[in-house]
Amino acid sequence: MSDKPDLSALLGSRICHDLISAIGAISNGVELLMMDGKSSSPELSLIVDSVANATARIRFFRVAFGAPGASEHRIARAEVVNILGDLTRGARLSMDWQSPTDLSRREVKLAFLAILCLESAMPHGGTLLIERGESRWTLRGDAARLRIDPDLWELLSNPAAHVDIGPAQVHFALLRDEIVRQHRRLSVEVSETVVRLSY
Repeated sequence: MSDKPDLSALLGSRICHDLISAIGAISNGVELLMMDGKSSSPELSLIVDSVANATARIRFFRVAFGAPGASEHRIARAEVVNILGDLTRGARLSMDWQSPTDLSRREVKLAFLAILCLESAMPHGGTLLIERGESRWTLRGDAARLRIDPDLWELLSNPAAHVDIGPAQVHFALLRDEIVRQHRRLSVEVSETVVRLSY
């Protein structure tokens, strides 16, 4: 008997699919305007930057919040690096993704949810290293200043904990649930300038 479908992940996939089509149409329109010699316009430059940022976020969210598909669905390392590169272009947070060439989409989904949790702890920027070893993932965030909400991080350390969360923190609950779904154990270490997740 098949597992009950993850409706929130299917919803995430549907929203991202529909939005990426709309953003793509805007991007095509901007390219046509630029062909007319209007590329020097500051207004058009703002639209170009906004479209690129929106596209990067939606591509990231599609993996993090969308349905990963069957266990054999794969995603290339080059695509992951491209998504993260677009996501952090001009940002205060840099990411270094170290993994094998080809990964299951389910693994990348879990790593992207963990990235969102670390990003929440590093609002002033920093460096984020994501590594996949033989059997475990390790994500390490280094920052001059961290913002740690103990209740949210307790949610990751203790799956039985109950914490009221809002839309801005939903990735903590999704990471906890995905860890359980993938039969993994999550380890959380927090110090003054470093936060580390491994599973």
